[in-house]
Amino acid sequence: MRLTLGFSPCPNDTFIFEAMVHGRIDTEGLDFDWFLADVEELNRRALEGAVDITKMSFHAYARAASGYLILDSGSALGRSNGPLVVSRRKIWPDELDDAVIAIPGTYTTANLLFSIFWPGAMRKREYLFSDIPEAVLSGEADAGLIIHETRFTYRAMGLQMVADTGAMWEEMTGLPVPLGGIMISRRTDNETAAKVTRAIRRSIEYALADPRKSMEFIMNNARETDEEITREHINLYVNNFSLSLGNEGRRAIEKLFAVAQEKGVTEPLPGRIFLH
Repeated sequence: MRLTLGFSPCPNDTFIFEAMVHGRIDTEGLDFDWFLADVEELNRRALEGAVDITKMSFHAYARAASGYLILDSGSALGRSNGPLVVSRRKIWPDELDDAVIAIPGTYTTANLLFSIFWPGAMRKREYLFSDIPEAVLSGEADAGLIIHETRFTYRAMGLQMVADTGAMWEEMTGLPVPLGGIMISRRTDNETAAKVTRAIRRSIEYALADPRKSMEFIMNNARETDEEITREHINLYVNNFSLSLGNEGRRAIEKLFAVAQEKGVTEPLPGRIFLH
């Protein structure tokens, strides 16, 4: 069986899927027509129901849940890895409601978390995530919401942190920060979906056993060319929650949706959101 698969060129995703898409592990007879796209482009395609298996921000999932289920493996959750708000000049968190904010996409979980904590901040401009530091440095935006590799490089660019939305989330809930997951179309039968989950986990285990084997694929697609930063990125975003959400990971995702609905940021979800 052939399935379409979309994931981002970010190092954590290419690390997770390298073995799976290059035939290095047992996929139980499944083949994949795969492609890479920025997370917000993946979100948009998912909202159209155009892909069988896809990386998706949890914010986007709140809008696409009627068409997709969350798989147990492949997600990006964790502690001390949430989106950061940065600026060039000193800005206090309580000034953000009046600031122009550069965001990495409407449907990103970064924007969802920001909206939970700053519901009054309405002057947002969308940018490709890697362009946000320059937008802030140039004065196009007063502050920017940064994700992915820019977490590791913003200080060297001359930016300073205004707020850490991940730390705020952890302080509020005591739970890890849910950022993005791997979702599968509800059209997919349960047996096939279970095979996909197992294949993703095998692919992660393969990469963890020998990270060097995936590094060429990762670096060829990464926006950051520093290999040490790329390794830091993988170490931060690929963890036990990537292997399996577990009870704590599922609670964190459910809590995110509950808080977002309470704040009026997202609509209620259908009853079942996890594959199992």
